[in-house]
Amino acid sequence: MEYRENAIGQSLKIEGRNAVLEAFRSGKTIDKLFVLDGCKDGPVQTILREAKKGDTIVQFLSRERLDALSETKKHQGVIAMAAAYKYAQVEEILERARQKGEPPFLFVLDNIEDPHNLGAIIRTANLAGAHGVIIHKRHAVGLTGTVAKASAGALNYTPVAKVTNLAAAIKDLKKAGLWFVCADMDAAPMYDLDLRGPIGLVIGNEGEGVSRLVRESCDFTASIPMRGDIDSLNASVAAGVLAYEIVRQRLN
Repeated sequence: MEYRENAIGQSLKIEGRNAVLEAFRSGKTIDKLFVLDGCKDGPVQTILREAKKGDTIVQFLSRERLDALSETKKHQGVIAMAAAYKYAQVEEILERARQKGEPPFLFVLDNIEDPHNLGAIIRTANLAGAHGVIIHKRHAVGLTGTVAKASAGALNYTPVAKVTNLAAAIKDLKKAGLWFVCADMDAAPMYDLDLRGPIGLVIGNEGEGVSRLVRESCDFTASIPMRGDIDSLNASVAAGVLAYEIVRQRLN
């Protein structure tokens, strides 16, 4: 059994049955658990029960794939990927806005799977004064060491919540008075929209954009005017451009 440490001293990859079980029982946030396919003995079943309690994503892999993922080659049929930072609850993000006496400003990220993009967006969210970031439980990279490094320290100040269903989370937040704007290259220019008040900015990945159900849950869409020869921006750059139009309007 062994822990692998990232550059900032927080465990990311945990290998071995005892180490993984201890990680779950100590309350460490485990994003994913990889288990040897067909392994059903008592210790592994105990680990799976702990994973279910924490709503951890479990994937069953062949021995070849598990060996390839292992750094120690002593995984004993289980490897856990732990978050470098603890996730917040959505209500904690709203409470943060209340404590500051500000209308809530959230980033909602749909299918952002590149850790550098996620880290950069969290950094932008912090600098733009957003109260927090919401990501999808399955279709997003977790809070890894790479994300933390790319955020340039912003993860220490900007809470990130993880939800199972982004469309449902948006609908719940609407009940709290938020409006949601979705980035869409075919929409009205962002400069023509009123982006003041309690708002959530929804950003999708570079290839597919925002998924249909999430887009349909938003109140309106906004595009970034482009004059070049290509038709899309990096997701983190697009998030920054849209976020600062929100900042500009909130300051006026």
